[in-house]
Amino acid sequence: MTARSYIAFALLAFAGLAACEKDTDGRPEYKPGTPVATALAPDSASGGSVVVLNGTGLGDMRTIVFEKENIPAGFQPTLNTDKALIFRVPEEAIGGQQNITFTNSAGKSVSVSFRVLAYPTINEVSNYNFTKDTQITLTGNNLDDVSSVKLSGTGDAVTIVSKEKKSMVIKMPATTVTRATLDIKNTTGAMKTTQEFVNMDKVFPIFTDDYAKGIADASWGDAAAISKTEFKSGTASVGKNFQKGNWHLIGFSLPGLAYSADYTYLSGWIKGASADYTLYVTTDAGAGAFGDYIEKNAINVKAGTWTYFKIKLTDMDFWKAGSTLKSLGFRIKGPDKQDEVFYFDDLVLIK
Repeated sequence: MTARSYIAFALLAFAGLAACEKDTDGRPEYKPGTPVATALAPDSASGGSVVVLNGTGLGDMRTIVFEKENIPAGFQPTLNTDKALIFRVPEEAIGGQQNITFTNSAGKSVSVSFRVLAYPTINEVSNYNFTKDTQITLTGNNLDDVSSVKLSGTGDAVTIVSKEKKSMVIKMPATTVTRATLDIKNTTGAMKTTQEFVNMDKVFPIFTDDYAKGIADASWGDAAAISKTEFKSGTASVGKNFQKGNWHLIGFSLPGLAYSADYTYLSGWIKGASADYTLYVTTDAGAGAFGDYIEKNAINVKAGTWTYFKIKLTDMDFWKAGSTLKSLGFRIKGPDKQDEVFYFDDLVLIK
């Protein structure tokens, strides 16, 4: 046999062997048996947590289903053996004690009791500012079985207007506190929001639905104008056209506010223009000159949407001890391509 003939023969033989091999999807080749569970660890966990089922006859499992509302759990068969099955609690799993049922390709099943920990979570809020009876939408998870909401550190109960798994509408109470997080309780347990809510009856207002008493427009370039069509809350905001090629700012003149360490934050909402911009807070009471661009005073504002900011005054060049605040402004670099309009609402100082 020539060398060329030998190579050709070897290739044909290899192809024949490969054709005889069984196609697999990568999962271990365990025959389905009668599944027996000996341990489930942990025996309670929240959505996304890894859980391990130990036992015998666990090979070739095809489905894992959480009892409440028949929520399926995803798992990777190639990671499992006949004696151990690894899976994650689905994010959609309903809270509370329930069975998890494991079924193999032969239709044989085993069920194990498990407690899904479904603490309420809040990812987004429709507003951070409130007065008595203000309605706020909270977006998150595990909110359909919330039983109570209150202002943290108080006995002030928040009214639940409506609730679903992913969202809840609340109505804020009258309160004497300036700002507070929320304590939210459901059947799994209680949590405290990372979001803090501000009582607008306890702030120093600059602009809400109008200029506050003693506050007036002090803008450079085009004057600011009150808008009844663009607002985050209430009925109005104040808008400013920043002209192309000019160095405009929106300015607010104050009656003279003496420095007080009691004031902690500058806060408000800004609706962005046609593109993302950085606005710079400027005052006549900081170390810099009014109209300066100071990086630690920067606010990044997304195009065409309302951006909330609450900046700690001690993190900014805002108000020197012993000074008097008479002017507050927001300035951008440019614009260079075209005029840009920004809207400002609920602009306040918070203690």
